[in-house]
Amino acid sequence: MKNRTNVRWLTQLALLVAILLVMNYTPLLGYVQFGPISASLLTVPVAIGAMTMGPLAGAILGGVFGATSFIQMVEGKSQMGTQLFSVNPFGAFVVSFVARVLMGLCAALIFNALRKAMPKKEKLCCVIGAICTPVLNTVFFMGFLVLFFYNCDYVQNVAQTLDATNVFMFIVYLVGVQAVIEWLICGVVASAVTVPVRKYLKLN
Repeated sequence: MKNRTNVRWLTQLALLVAILLVMNYTPLLGYVQFGPISASLLTVPVAIGAMTMGPLAGAILGGVFGATSFIQMVEGKSQMGTQLFSVNPFGAFVVSFVARVLMGLCAALIFNALRKAMPKKEKLCCVIGAICTPVLNTVFFMGFLVLFFYNCDYVQNVAQTLDATNVFMFIVYLVGVQAVIEWLICGVVASAVTVPVRKYLKLN
């Protein structure tokens, strides 16, 4: 029985990894460009995996997301990412990869905590967990971005272009619109998928 469960877990993980890769390399499915940064829709499969399979799967899927983001930086496919990589490759790795691993891990932990706190409100837990995933993505990404790059010339030029006079205004102006789009899409899609999947897994 344990082997059967492990095989199912690995199969589900492989399917979500495949979805992440397809979205990443398909225009308009994985990213929607807004100025220097992109609104990422890759948080959707990460949220689904984190809520249906647990913290390890969330961290792995976040890592896959982060790896594709870092590869885009190296290949020069991301306008901001390319600039960040040229300034500090290690910082760029933390911003793109480590932030996404933490996102997936923390999303699963928060969802598990919500389920324990509200055991009879499964749907509400799924909605909150789905929204938390892109919110965590924004928090970790921008947190590390400010930590490693806020004082570099490129980011300061972006801040001046946005007319941001402090760190808080810079974060709000940079991610304002695209962050809300990410949160709404992930909240709707990921929760809509997670609820029936979790119900099916309980029955089987």
